[in-house]
Amino acid sequence: MNWDVLVPLVLFLVIIFLIGIWSNKKLSQSKSFLADYFVGSRELGGLVLAMTMVATYGSASSFLGGPGAAYSIGLGWVLLAMTQVATGYFVLLILGKKFAIVTRRYKAVTLTDFLKERYQSSTVVILAAFSIIIFLFSAMAAQWIGGAYLIESITGLSYTSALFIFAIAVLVYVVIGGFRAVSVTDTLQGIVMFFGTLLLLIGVIIAGGGLDQIFTDLTNENPNLVTPYGNDGNLSALYVSSFWILVGVGVIGLPQVAVRAMSYRDSRSMHRALIIGTIVVGFIMLNMHLIGVFARPVLPGIEVADQVIPLIALEVLPGWLAGLVLAAPLAAIMSTVDSLLLLVSSSVVKDVYVNYIKPEATRKNVQNVSFSVTAIIGIIVFLLAIEPPEFIIFLNLFAFGGLEAAFIWPVVLGLYWQDGNKYGAIASMITGIGSYIGIHFYNEAYGNLLGVHTVTLPVFLSLFAFVLFSMAFRKKSQVA
Repeated sequence: MNWDVLVPLVLFLVIIFLIGIWSNKKLSQSKSFLADYFVGSRELGGLVLAMTMVATYGSASSFLGGPGAAYSIGLGWVLLAMTQVATGYFVLLILGKKFAIVTRRYKAVTLTDFLKERYQSSTVVILAAFSIIIFLFSAMAAQWIGGAYLIESITGLSYTSALFIFAIAVLVYVVIGGFRAVSVTDTLQGIVMFFGTLLLLIGVIIAGGGLDQIFTDLTNENPNLVTPYGNDGNLSALYVSSFWILVGVGVIGLPQVAVRAMSYRDSRSMHRALIIGTIVVGFIMLNMHLIGVFARPVLPGIEVADQVIPLIALEVLPGWLAGLVLAAPLAAIMSTVDSLLLLVSSSVVKDVYVNYIKPEATRKNVQNVSFSVTAIIGIIVFLLAIEPPEFIIFLNLFAFGGLEAAFIWPVVLGLYWQDGNKYGAIASMITGIGSYIGIHFYNEAYGNLLGVHTVTLPVFLSLFAFVLFSMAFRKKSQVA
């Protein structure tokens, strides 16, 4: 048990729990439980908005899975990962003020609320809730696996025991605090990630004997590690370019990110978040993935690549500093898990229970159901995470692609195209989800169709379906 590493981590968790308790007191005083619990009463300033987007998007795949893939594949994966730099910029630029204005007018507290009011269709709501629940279980499982790997590396506990500890910590924190706790702690976590990444990068470069020595060692081991094509030469230009859809423009369709674009205070906050978010995401993504590659000569032969970040931190940094630095990936994982838990919980509670099962539900009734559903979902994800895959990043990217294929056009065209209607939205969601799952299984069996990522074709097919069915069943829908 690495107590010198563990103490700073435990102190960090204590601070997070205290924020959760503070948030719970604010929650009990709020006028609208749902608005406060799920979007923090739309009070986010620029720095908090930027950091909550960074911390939510930067997850186990960014801090463990991404560097793990970079450790195995080389600099080609770093190039691929950098398509994420403009993520926050795309989301706030495209959704921006119009989305915030429309969702306030609709009194929407979830992305599905917006779709319900825009399309006036129970089918759209059910499809949206189904997509969120199905695909976000994959995303949450990836985060819980990452959290367990991190705790396992630090404490020496078994994977299952580490998973149990992580699950209890996250569930208690989220159930207590809701979105306000999530957004406030995301700010703290984003700052920890930024400085933790910088310290670890410096430590790895020093331990590897400087950049010249690291690149010499990588080239001697496998020249492909320092090319854009990956260790086995399989990263084609077309495949890497298709990630501009998956982790670039397509992120607009991720409900856990889009909900941030309805939760800021004013346009000044949004403009500040655009700048801060883009800089912080670029810095963290580049350097965390470089750390994964640079760690290969320092710690060769790591069997579980997803453990490269905790193992390299323990190797190159003093114990107390490693504890502080490892608070960064733990922060990323916790912030993403809490956001995803709230999103799935809100889909069940707000989109299904309040809308269709018990519309007359009292505040206390909704509050109790929200807490219970969040806890039950957490337990199910714990069970799913007991058998982890080889690379958690691919589990996360599978979830991203499915959500984008389902949501991107109903959200964007619903916001900007007056003639878009419920028939187009339903056709787009069914086409996107169906083609994505079908192509995913095809790619698993035969390799990437047309050499691009699975999400590429479904995004274009769902666009075609939205336009075709909206035009075929033309019906004016007024959107400001």
